[in-house]
Amino acid sequence: MIHAFRGRSRTHQVLLVLAGVPVLALLVAEGLNTGFAPTAAATTVAGGLCVVALFVPPARFFLVAGCAVAASLALSVTELQLPRTQRPDNTPGMTELCALLLMIARTVRLQPLLRITALVPPTGVAALLLNLRIPEPGYELVKTLVGPAVLFSIVLMVVLGLYLRLVDTLRDRERTAAEQAARQAERLEHARELHDFVAHHVTAIVAQAKAARYVTSAGRAPAPADLDRVFAGIEEAGSQAMDSMRSMVSMLRTPGDPAATRPGGDLTRVRDLVESFSAAGPPARLTLDPRLAERSLPPEISTTVHHLVRESLTNIRKYADTAAHVTVDIRLRADDPGRLDVSVNDDGRAASGTAHRPRTGTSGHPPTVRRGTDSTGQPTPGRQRGGYGLIGLAERVEAIGGHFTASPRHGCPGWQVTADIPLPPSPPASHP
Repeated sequence: MIHAFRGRSRTHQVLLVLAGVPVLALLVAEGLNTGFAPTAAATTVAGGLCVVALFVPPARFFLVAGCAVAASLALSVTELQLPRTQRPDNTPGMTELCALLLMIARTVRLQPLLRITALVPPTGVAALLLNLRIPEPGYELVKTLVGPAVLFSIVLMVVLGLYLRLVDTLRDRERTAAEQAARQAERLEHARELHDFVAHHVTAIVAQAKAARYVTSAGRAPAPADLDRVFAGIEEAGSQAMDSMRSMVSMLRTPGDPAATRPGGDLTRVRDLVESFSAAGPPARLTLDPRLAERSLPPEISTTVHHLVRESLTNIRKYADTAAHVTVDIRLRADDPGRLDVSVNDDGRAASGTAHRPRTGTSGHPPTVRRGTDSTGQPTPGRQRGGYGLIGLAERVEAIGGHFTASPRHGCPGWQVTADIPLPPSPPASHP
């Protein structure tokens, strides 16, 4: 009990002391009302035990409440044997009675069914017998008024305990559901981070290794300079993958620290992505709206744009080995500067043996589509399969209120990934 009191905040300690002083004074006054020192002390102790049972930790409640009920029953039975001059004339112990009733509500609220069955009936009996501590001439009042009122109060306390128990259960379920939703969101975020960080660099390694094997299998020995360039690209992509993995592990170990792989409020790293892609694959052209150079974007928007470009370039490297031109366009909408349009386009067809190109809409879960064209040059759909990269992009874009699409280009070979992202209003320019 003392340890539980010390574990509370200083404010709670002060409030408990301020509330305990008048309650203790009432207990002493009701004890002195008996006019007999032994019953005065017993009344104060029994009432004090009942009050203490209301504040002990739940783990100790059953034991303390059992002792309090036993003390109350023993005192009531003892006082029934005492002469009239040694019984209280005015009150049988109303503070103790209120504490017993509240104990019933707390028992129903906190205890399992077996303990409720074991504790509530004796507590109710103790509350009824307590009214018989007064002299016998007052029994008629107890029978006609006080007894029924106590019975009604017992039923009311049981109902109150059941209500509070139901409220606690619903709150626990809501808390559990919220914790599960938070853990699921965290798992999805980690899955997206792992996919974005690792797949981009590993895909670059695989693409350059396949290019070297293709040249070798054609019977032409690659020139030492070309071979050195391929190995240098593989080494650089591997180092970047290791750096990204270290950053991810660091973020998992210390989630309060920002990940070093996340871009800041500008789009400078997008240019690095495009240049790196062009060095190892088909040429890519970046068009960046000049107005964005003077505007600092929120980290969640610049991060989403960075992920969108990186995932799109990774998919081009994986699925479109015949692409000759890749364009990355990031600009403010002409008719609405409060919205950012991002698009990544290529003119390639599917790589041999990897003819499936993911497709998703704003929900993030529609099927993927076979990459290719029919005799009229229109894209042909293929069988369904999952694509976690574009699903992750759709989730990221929708999380900041945007609209995301990924689909074959209409009327010509190639693929397009677009996002329409709302921007927060720009702060007004300060004038000297």
